[in-house]
Amino acid sequence: MIRLTWRGLNHILSSLSEEEVKAMLDAEVAGTKRVAIIERLHQRFCVLRATRERIELLGG
Repeated sequence: MIRLTWRGLNHILSSLSEEEVKAMLDAEVAGTKRVAIIERLHQRFCVLRATRERIELLGG
């Protein structure tokens, strides 16, 4: 996994899928454990997951 800077992360984060964000989050937790990066990845992962779950709940 490529180690991104804060600026690089914010540049690509909106274009990543839920699975890609989760993989990056898992890699960061297992690797360098940068707190700010973990928090940002987790925030984005939660938004993507909530969106998917709402679509599933509404039957679409």
